[in-house]
Amino acid sequence: TAPREERREGWACPACGSPTEDRAIRSEGFGFVRCARCALWRQQPLPDPEAVRLRYDQAYLSYELARQEEFRDLELRSLAEVGFPVDPGARGETAGGRALLDVGCATGALAAALRERGWDARGVEVSAVMAARARADFGLEVFAGTLEEARFPDGAFDAVHASHLIEHLHDPAAFLSECFRILAPDGMLVLTTPNVRSFQFLLRGGAWRSAIRDHLVLFSDRTLSALAARSGFSLVRSATWGGWPVGSRPAFLKKPLDAAAKRLGVGDVMCLRFRKGGTGGGASLAPGTGAR
Repeated sequence: TAPREERREGWACPACGSPTEDRAIRSEGFGFVRCARCALWRQQPLPDPEAVRLRYDQAYLSYELARQEEFRDLELRSLAEVGFPVDPGARGETAGGRALLDVGCATGALAAALRERGWDARGVEVSAVMAARARADFGLEVFAGTLEEARFPDGAFDAVHASHLIEHLHDPAAFLSECFRILAPDGMLVLTTPNVRSFQFLLRGGAWRSAIRDHLVLFSDRTLSALAARSGFSLVRSATWGGWPVGSRPAFLKKPLDAAAKRLGVGDVMCLRFRKGGTGGGASLAPGTGAR
């Protein structure tokens, strides 16, 4: 498990490189600052990379196993919302051996479900115990380590998917560049991550459920689209969901606020589908363009 006391250090913005910030939120023992140039939120100070990696141990496996079916079904719905061909056969299309990589595949439940629907799916998982479980339970081909360590060939995949992963990374720009390299021309990249431009973040700030120590970067749809555009991706479609926090009172507000958050694009979680190359809706990483 991770050492109780982790080495921490300052960190320039992983999107634009600026060391300056214009806002901060604090929690117990850590906090987040917003980049003054591009408005990306990042944890500051930053925990040591190896210490972060050690967090994903047996306890992480137990957490994922208890929720793998719930997480799988949620992500399948998210993929369908952004127009990803979850079930090509049902739409008269043919996946026909198209290669899909699920980065941060956890127990492998989602990759296995996509394989059943016609995708040639494999995974990458930084947790060795989790990767072993995905191999044992689903017979998946899973690389235990980071995406960069896997060293896949150029253009090896038609689709790359990562759910609730990019916010855990020290260098999300390098991750996106690697996704671009291993994708075939016109390949798809789908990312699901908390949305810092959400109603819940506006309501709760540092008490937001996604402002936690395991999340090193907090994106809005704008900052993530802009960062992806720098790596050569164009935004195709996005969706958000989640408005009124579960268990909050008055309970009758949940249904209308959830619907409003979804309609306005300020839901708590977002899913974005990108295409390799082309021109798209990615915003510029210029001053004032990010989440406010």
